[in-house]
Amino acid sequence: MPDYIKAGLAALAVALLSGPVLIPVLRRFKFGQFVRNDGPKTHLTKSGTPTMGGVMFFITIPVAMLFADTLNWQSFAALGLTLTLGLVGFADDFLKIKKRQSEGLTASQKFAAQTVIGLLFGTLVWFARGGLLWIPFADRYLELGPLYILFAALLVTAAANAVNFTDGLDGLCAGVTFFVALAYLLLCRAWSLGHLTWYGGAMAGSCLGFLFFNLHPARVFMGDTGSLALGGAVAAMAILTETELLLPLLGIIYVVEVLSVILQIAYFKKTRGKRLFRMAPIHHHFELCGWNESQVDAAFWLVTALAALLFLAILL
Repeated sequence: MPDYIKAGLAALAVALLSGPVLIPVLRRFKFGQFVRNDGPKTHLTKSGTPTMGGVMFFITIPVAMLFADTLNWQSFAALGLTLTLGLVGFADDFLKIKKRQSEGLTASQKFAAQTVIGLLFGTLVWFARGGLLWIPFADRYLELGPLYILFAALLVTAAANAVNFTDGLDGLCAGVTFFVALAYLLLCRAWSLGHLTWYGGAMAGSCLGFLFFNLHPARVFMGDTGSLALGGAVAAMAILTETELLLPLLGIIYVVEVLSVILQIAYFKKTRGKRLFRMAPIHHHFELCGWNESQVDAAFWLVTALAALLFLAILL
């Protein structure tokens, strides 16, 4: 059996087995979600639902690593980026619970932590393989030199926050990231990147297992612990497969979520109080248009699956 299947099944099994243990523990310690008052009114019933469920990924992916046939520095770098960004999310979630409010770390604190982690990851990649950036369609490399470190840090920070913005509905982020992970798994398998193929399997298995507990109505939320960890995993795969510039295509939902917030703020300021969308990020707009959470999930998952097929068609 290929190691990526073993890794994926191991991550899935650990997630399914750890969920029934983790959720009661989170409830016992009162690690419940605080819901924003300015969000959709239907979300107020979610207040108190256990959060920080993303700690599950701290177990599933390292366990899946035990089943990898091939490991090198890139394997450990991907794991390191995932876990360190997850720790930033953990600190944010913990402070939210301690303060009993919907904000933990300040925006500047989170940005600073993500930037430092991104710079460290970019430096590692630059030292290991240089500052080459692959240009799709032109099929050539652009030599960025040390500037690649800054580029990598920007990509890591952008991916982490974009995935975080997507985590606003039951099952949305985990489902979207499942298809992203599956695309990277298939790409790495086709390109014989065995040291990363297992990681795609681990990501996919982890997301699928978490979905069992996170589908509407969710029994647990991943919190920033999970969304930042997944953002790190996505960024790591994009950088280490040298497909950085195609990430906006594969992660089109992440991009749309962020753009909806940016456009909403810009339009609000320009028109002095008018809104472009009923609410941002855009998944809330569809909710307020009458879609239920499962319908939004299905639509966004489908878009991601189609984007994944196009991503693979370009590269394979």
